[in-house]
Amino acid sequence: MAKVNIGLRGWRFDEDEVFDDEGRIRPLGTMDEDTRARVLRLTERLTDPCDACWLAYGDDRIEECEPAEVIYGEPRGEVILCRDHETDFVYWFREVADEGVIGTVQVQDAFHEWFFDGGRAPEGYAGVEHVDSDPDAVPESPDPTEELPGLEEELERVDDEELDALNVDLDDLDL
Repeated sequence: MAKVNIGLRGWRFDEDEVFDDEGRIRPLGTMDEDTRARVLRLTERLTDPCDACWLAYGDDRIEECEPAEVIYGEPRGEVILCRDHETDFVYWFREVADEGVIGTVQVQDAFHEWFFDGGRAPEGYAGVEHVDSDPDAVPESPDPTEELPGLEEELERVDDEELDALNVDLDDLDL
């Protein structure tokens, strides 16, 4: 069973748990709670700009924001980042973040506050080097500008109460 990213690097999923043999998303009800929450949250965040760019430029200059490439943290407290700002997050996470925040939904607020207050990785900080050991064997992630195969049909099957319980806002999606 392969571990895959969907749309953004960071959150890793068991391919067989999320996709069927035809590459379509499995019924949400068959996924464990954490996987389902992450898949639904990704549907909200895939096309958002980098959080750090957004903090730097704001809504008034949103066109200057880079698209997100990576996601860290827990659903509803995740941080999405472009390649340039991933190093800032990794530095903050390793060197600055309060251990009580790690693994909680407070990661987003804590990182945003640090970054907004001028926090940055030192010049030359190594960050994370992403290496594809066998890129041909890794299933291709869906294009973040396109919907996940079968997601629209699956979301239509989920009742409003269940979506409310997951605290997922799908208003931005073209369903």
